Formats: sequence, C-alpha cells, structure tokens
Amino acid sequence: MKRRTDSCKGAHRKNDRGCHKRPRNLAELGEEEEEDDFKEEADSYMPITDRLYFAILCSRPKTTYGTHYFSIDDELVYENFYADFGPLNLAMLYRYCMKLNKKIKSFSLTKKKIVHYTCGDDKKQANAAFLLGSFAIIYLNKQPLELYRLLQAGNTNYLPFRDASFGTCSFHLTLLDCFNAVHKALQYDFFDFKTFDVEEYQHYERAENGDFNWIVPEKFLAFSGPHQKSKMESGYPHHAPEAYFPYFRKHHLTTIIRLNKKMYDANRFTDADFEHHDLFFVDGSTPSDAIVKKFLNICENADGAIAVHCKAGLGRTGTLIGCYMMKHYRMTAAETIAWIRICRPGSVIGPQQQFMVDKQRSLWNEGDIYRKKLQEQENGNRCAVTFILSGVDDISIHDKSKACSKEDIGLYSGDDDDDDESIYVTQGDKLHALKCKRQTKVSGAAPLSWALAMLLSTLCAIVTWWIVCGSPVPFVLYFLDDLRT
Repeated sequence: MKRRTDSCKGAHRKNDRGCHKRPRNLAELGEEEEEDDFKEEADSYMPITDRLYFAILCSRPKTTYGTHYFSIDDELVYENFYADFGPLNLAMLYRYCMKLNKKIKSFSLTKKKIVHYTCGDDKKQANAAFLLGSFAIIYLNKQPLELYRLLQAGNTNYLPFRDASFGTCSFHLTLLDCFNAVHKALQYDFFDFKTFDVEEYQHYERAENGDFNWIVPEKFLAFSGPHQKSKMESGYPHHAPEAYFPYFRKHHLTTIIRLNKKMYDANRFTDADFEHHDLFFVDGSTPSDAIVKKFLNICENADGAIAVHCKAGLGRTGTLIGCYMMKHYRMTAAETIAWIRICRPGSVIGPQQQFMVDKQRSLWNEGDIYRKKLQEQENGNRCAVTFILSGVDDISIHDKSKACSKEDIGLYSGDDDDDDESIYVTQGDKLHALKCKRQTKVSGAAPLSWALAMLLSTLCAIVTWWIVCGSPVPFVLYFLDDLRT
C-alpha cells in the first residue's frame, strides 16, 4: 500500500485561499442589529455550531455588538526543527481548549457569536483548524469526517503537515489524519484534559529536565538517550541513567529499550532493578523484521510501563512505538504518526513514515490473531498466551520467506563498529541539538522581559519623583509598581 504524496509546496490547493470567497446563507447568522457587519465577511465563515465559527480573514476583524473574535496565531506557535510546522503539541491543544471553554462559558459572551479567525498564512491556517477541530471532537462530540467537511466549506484545503527531516517532503499528514488520531486517542483514554498536568508536560519535555513525553499513558514513554554522566556539552544538557530513576520508579516504568549505539553502561539500569534491552538499528533507518518482532515481544510481556529511547527519542523510538499501537489499537499508520507527533513533535522521520504505512495491514492482522488467542485464553486456555502470541508463525511483518538473518541478530547488541553513533554526528544528534538550542532561546526571553519591566518601573518612579518632588510617595509607588510587575 503506497500513500499518495506530492511536493509539499503548493500541493494543498488549487488557488490562493487567503482571501477567497465562500457563499453562505446569512439568515442563520444572528441578531438583526449586527447582520450588516457580519454580512460583509460572512462568506469566509465556517460554522461549527450555531454559535461557534472558524474564519480565514484577510485582516483583523472589528468587534461588533453580537460577535466576539479571537486568534491564537501569535500565541500558540509551533517550534520547528527544519521545515515542519505542526501539528501543535498536546500542551498547546490543552491551553487552547481551556481558553475556548472559558469564552463559551463566559457570562459577558453569552449572547455573542464566537469566531476563531486566522490569517492568510497557510501554516497558521492548518494549525488553527487543527485546534478548533480537535476541540469540537473532544467537547462537542463531533465526528472527524463531519468536522473536516465543515472546515472545507467553499472547497477550502489545508496545507498537509510534514516530518522534521531536512529535505524534500515525502509523506503528507492531513488534517483529517490528525482529527482521527485525536478521536481514537480519546476513545482509548490516551489523554483526559480533566486530569492533564500541562505544567508537568512542559517541564519534562525540555532537554534540561529529561526531554521525555508519554505517548500511551502507563505504557510508553519516549525519551532522549541517556549518557555516561550528567553534564553540559557544547551548551547541550546530557543526563546519566540515574537522573531518570526517581521519575521512572514513581510512575512504575520497569523496562528500558535502547535503539541506538551504547552511550552508557546498561548495568546502570539493571543494577537498579530495571529491565534493559538493546535493539539497535541505524539512525534514520527502518527496523528489520526481527527487531520489530522482538520489540513487540518485550512490550507484551513487560510488567510495567516501557521507556524507549534512541539518540533524540524521535525517529526510531516513534517508529517502534507506532508499530505496537497499530497492532494493539488498530490505528492507521497516519493516525499513529499524528498522535505520536502531537505528544512528541518531530517523531517518525523520512522513510520511517512509509515503512509504517507498509506494515499497517500485517500488524493489524497480527493484532487480530493476538486478541483472538487472548480471548481463547480467557475462555479457559491456561497457556502463557503472551509468549505464544509473540512467536506466531502463521504471519510475518514482511513476508514469510524472509528469515531472521545473522545480521539482524547482530543488530541487537550494537557492538559493530560500523556507523558508530558515538563518534559521528547523526540525524538524532542534529535534532537533539536543534531542540536544545530553540528551548534555550525561549528560556532566555523571560529574564530579558523582567529586566525591561524593571527598567520601565524605575523610569516611572523617576518621573513621579519629578512631579511630587520631596515627597515619599515616589518610593511607595516604585515598590508598589515592582510588586505589580
């Protein structure tokens, strides 16, 4: 099965949609006193409910008596690696949902239509549509296809998302793929915004705090590979295995799977009562039959949650976790990639995307067999079903004739000196460096803002001093202003 792709640039539309028109019936649009104002741009509005709209506008709209406009284009911004631009991560989706829920429940907006508008930038349009569409799936019980059609009013198309690799886009991830991913994640309880800790998510995704994200709660955690010791190297933080022990124990992570060359001694984990497995394959490549089979075997028999890493914890890590998700949750390859990227942006790269598409059918079949035999066990078969199922002989991930080679077995250990990841700079190194660099820039912005605020406060105090010369009032105002800042 080959997923149809085109060049990313310009492939998403037949015409410029920044300001194009869409015919709409204005009778439903609300109060008579503002109908004329709304009418001027009503052709650009896509109704989600009778009160909630999505709009692609050429300029910032004027607020009217019966309409509230808002935009998140400059508030929730994707942090790219290369040419990737979305979808926005789970924390941003959470913040958007809280923001929109607050508006919908606001007493002052009770009688107003709420319009989420976006500008003519294709990338911002796609991310804005993703946020509003996901909100409607989570809170308004909309179905993905129904919602996708609502957002395509007037033949509107959206720029497809792409991977974080450097170079030509070879795989398109559509808005509908993302909607399906959110819908299935909701069905399988992969997230619950009632209990979601956004501060924890944003804390641990940072490189200096561990650089990890849950993909499937209580089952899979993806993280950047540990090093021999904790240190800063060329401005980038590295963490020793021991740095992860407290969090792993608290969250019942019992098994670690390493997919890259050895950067630390595995005994550091095993001596601390963690299971540790090596399933090496080359950075940026796809896993062999033997590795996928072994990975599934380990995960199906693990007592607790599993922490998986390669170098950056993006490409190889996301690919193998995705294989498990396709087998056990029957998600499509595109849905799986979308969900993993929503949890951990930048995951599954280059040829790994098409690899997952190619393996979708066989992994679904394996999952069907697994569930059937599990059902038989529950009905009375006392065999150790998980070990039997991991070695099913009647189906393979590639094709039956392809046996496990000595080379495949050798890849488990990662002892081969060819393509030594501990010496050469790989794709994982570059992605990890980019993530560290952009997060350093973001964290550096806060002290600067604080310094500017303090400078303004001081200037205010000086001006006030001139006005009320000799009075203690300026000093009081200065300290009050400091507290306010």
